[in-house]
Amino acid sequence: MNTIANLKKKKSAGEKLTCLTAYDASFAQLLDEAGVEIILVGDSLGMVVQGKETTLPVTVDEMIYHAAAVKSGAPDAFIVVDMPFMSYKSPDDALLNAGNLMKQSGVNMVKLEGGKNQLNTVSKLSDFGIPVCAHLGLLPQSVHKTSGYRVQGKEEGDANVLFDEALSLQKAGADMLVLECVPASLAKRISESLDIPVIGIGAGVDCDGQVLVLYDILAISKGKRPKFSKDFLLGQGSILEALKSYVAAVKAREFPAMEHSF
Repeated sequence: MNTIANLKKKKSAGEKLTCLTAYDASFAQLLDEAGVEIILVGDSLGMVVQGKETTLPVTVDEMIYHAAAVKSGAPDAFIVVDMPFMSYKSPDDALLNAGNLMKQSGVNMVKLEGGKNQLNTVSKLSDFGIPVCAHLGLLPQSVHKTSGYRVQGKEEGDANVLFDEALSLQKAGADMLVLECVPASLAKRISESLDIPVIGIGAGVDCDGQVLVLYDILAISKGKRPKFSKDFLLGQGSILEALKSYVAAVKAREFPAMEHSF
């Protein structure tokens, strides 16, 4: 059974961590069997399960429903659940909603997006014993403000802001960090500077681990697959073998390759 402590030990030992999304018990069981260390119940379900254009319409109750299903399928897995849009608009709101997410679903950690604007929230959740995964770089819940899905931190000034925010989030009490769509060189710098595991998605091979949307690696998402993803089902005989192929590729530093990075 994975815990925050042994995930940090794996980081210290240089062992790459694997993470995939899941939204139901059946897929969660397969991820667990394949050796995926971290299962993310992502608000991406709004797009890949519900067919919405963004993640914004997803509710706390829907996240609880899907997280509880994932927990049923993989009761011993380390499960992280996204806090949906506007569920943490203040530290008090975050505490209430994160508490309900954890109590009603049984997951191990909540994830929220944002940098310096979320430091007080991360600190408050940590003070109350709620493990937090922070999320920097491309923030899907802010897609309208950023005018789409764009690589973040390409300019030196922006990169320095992201680096400082990563350090501040760790200091505030974050136990894990997701970096999405940032230059590989910046992700490497952040990963090497933090004690907590840094999980990349479109952030290069030098992060401590990798996360992808399950439906993307099985080539069943609608629309164009993101540049940072890969069809791991291609050439495999089953979904389980595809998942094992993903785990093996991440562990061997074969994924992500240059073509999956920025």
